[in-house]
Amino acid sequence: MTLFWRIFLLNASVLLAATALLLLGPVTVSTPVLLTEALILSCGLVAMLVANAALLRFGLAPLERLTRAMTTTDLLRPGPRPAVSGHREVAALISAYNTMLDRLEAERAASSARALSAQEGERRRIAQELHDEVGQSLTAVLLELKGVADRAPEPLRADLLRVQETTRDSLDEIRRIARRLRPGVLAELGLTSALRALVGEFATGGGPVVGHRVDAGLPALDEETELVLYRVAQEGLTNVVRHADAGRADVELHAVPGGVELLIRDDGRGVGDAPEGAGLRGMRERALLVGAEVGVGPGPGGRGTQVRLRVPVDPEAHREEAR
Repeated sequence: MTLFWRIFLLNASVLLAATALLLLGPVTVSTPVLLTEALILSCGLVAMLVANAALLRFGLAPLERLTRAMTTTDLLRPGPRPAVSGHREVAALISAYNTMLDRLEAERAASSARALSAQEGERRRIAQELHDEVGQSLTAVLLELKGVADRAPEPLRADLLRVQETTRDSLDEIRRIARRLRPGVLAELGLTSALRALVGEFATGGGPVVGHRVDAGLPALDEETELVLYRVAQEGLTNVVRHADAGRADVELHAVPGGVELLIRDDGRGVGDAPEGAGLRGMRERALLVGAEVGVGPGPGGRGTQVRLRVPVDPEAHREEAR
């Protein structure tokens, strides 16, 4: 039975019941209508409307649940699907919505994976060019400046030495940018050493004091998972430096049942009611690539901000790797 006929029959049944009561009941209507008769008719009308509303609410309840799910759905925060319930048409609508949501999430995950893969490739290319082209050019400039400074008279030599120091600082900055774009230590020494180097860079940048703690005996992680953890830690610390006005930040990586958990905490002003920026949405997109979840909220004691990334680890896969 279609939704139209179900609603029609609900209303028709209420009207028929009211008509039968008027025809078969002892109530008569005078001309003009008496007050008691008007009260009885009014009570009957109210009862009829209440019964009709109750029947419609029961029949349309699955659609209301679907509407709530539609208004709260966020593709970056996958959640439970609405339960398929109700009669044939309503159940088919909910099932079609769930199928559409599955397809949208899969397509977004695939497009995000392609975009982030292209982004990482572009980062590697830029880092390589900074290292090979700009870095080597500045190194050659430093050598030329040293040779000129050694032959220059004393007043000019001091100026050349200052230029040499400025050039050396620029070379160090370019190398630091290249390391952030392409963390070679991650591929060479692993996630623990890469996080230690990342924390060291932020700690010496004139911002908040940055500490870190990494559990021993972490489960084996694939390259994609390690890169996601590293990039989320990098973005989290960048947000602390730019927005938190914090005096201290901490990065922790723990083994938890079924996976690993990354925490970035600070003692700054907190997120408050500020909308999510591009950095946090980027974290969520990266997390979806490895089936992880990102949570953002106040830190311990309600002070500062805490970013929590929980990454599931398949124990069967790692047992196979261990073999």
